Amino acid sequence: MVANPNFFYISPDDYLEAERVSPIKHEYQRGRVYAMVGAKKPHVIIAANLTTLLNLHLRKQPCVVMASAIKVRLQEADCYYYPDVVVTCDPRDLAGTEDFIHYPKLVIEVLSKSIAKFDSSEKFTDYQTCPTLEEYVLVSQTARSIEVRSLINGTWKIATYQGDESMTFHSLDWSGTLADIYQKVTLLDGSIEGDIAGN
Repeated sequence: MVANPNFFYISPDDYLEAERVSPIKHEYQRGRVYAMVGAKKPHVIIAANLTTLLNLHLRKQPCVVMASAIKVRLQEADCYYYPDVVVTCDPRDLAGTEDFIHYPKLVIEVLSKSIAKFDSSEKFTDYQTCPTLEEYVLVSQTARSIEVRSLINGTWKIATYQGDESMTFHSLDWSGTLADIYQKVTLLDGSIEGDIAGN
């Protein structure tokens, strides 16, 4: 995200009104508005893979998987963020027609170099104010590496998965492998992750 250097306070209502007609997406943090940078192919493919895997897993459950077009409203932190993938199972979100949700259960961010530090620190702090959030996931797009932060018995636990490991999202009772998530992703070394030749 890129901050407006000439800061002046923008109200949440004014942000939402402008965002609905803006050709680019912006995130909102306590009166500041940040333009979102464009995503590269690894970023897009990883998010699409995760959306597909979770949709298949949750197809018979009262949960919805959404990609980066939906905002999450963090009331207490006074923020609106666009996660790369978000899952909500809350009836209040499922019944609503707004362009944002209030009650995420799982949030996934695919890390970009320019905002990786923000996503892993300040943004996570803001998300921790959400009472329904159970898991926050950070996914590298330059290596097979995923960090899962899970709220277990009131404490955030961190697990890191790399290479060909299997992994779990406890909040959704989903298990899979990094190979599933990185299918067809070109990493920095130029190799294509996953079997795309049908062999």
